[in-house]
Amino acid sequence: MPPAEHVALEARDVACVRGRRVLFEHLSFALRPGECLELRGPNGSGKTSLLRMLCGLLPPSNGAIFWRGDPIATLREAYHPFVRYVGHAGALKDELTTMENLRVLCALNGFELSCDEAQAVLQRMTLSHEAHLPARYLSAGQRRRLALARLIATPAPLWLLDEVFTSLDESAAHVTASVLDDHLACGGLAIVATHQDLRLAARWSQRIELVA
Repeated sequence: MPPAEHVALEARDVACVRGRRVLFEHLSFALRPGECLELRGPNGSGKTSLLRMLCGLLPPSNGAIFWRGDPIATLREAYHPFVRYVGHAGALKDELTTMENLRVLCALNGFELSCDEAQAVLQRMTLSHEAHLPARYLSAGQRRRLALARLIATPAPLWLLDEVFTSLDESAAHVTASVLDDHLACGGLAIVATHQDLRLAARWSQRIELVA
């Protein structure tokens, strides 16, 4: 485990109980800047629940989660600017264009993005040709890349990503991995729930296997 003085995110003896079912318990890990944690396990094993705990949306049934030494339960809203969470749905509005969705998502996080800035971010995610296309016409993979574009446009040290590589073809998966690698290289942290090998260049990573 990394030295305590360098730890940015830590889970101590965390458990998740749903009804009478224990999804996981006694789960502990620690991450330093530049490190990635892969969450593996079948559907229903608690990967999404753990991500929701880590972003403060769901309290652990036991244990605690710490950000830079402080419990996130006591940090509350002060913790939110440090975290970006991308879930299955992506929070997109079908009636808005790709660019409009990106600018709205950024505004919700307190970042005003110009059209030129938005276009540059979309180009990074190979979505520049879809900039003025309503989101309802985007493929599943394009919708995921649009949700991920927000991460580039609204910097935060901790990324929590839920199955972001699903529905991506090889080229899009490569772009997504490149964006994730850039984030880690700049000292960011990432926790990624995935069924696929990430093939990242991160200097240090962990993997947790959850069981159903």
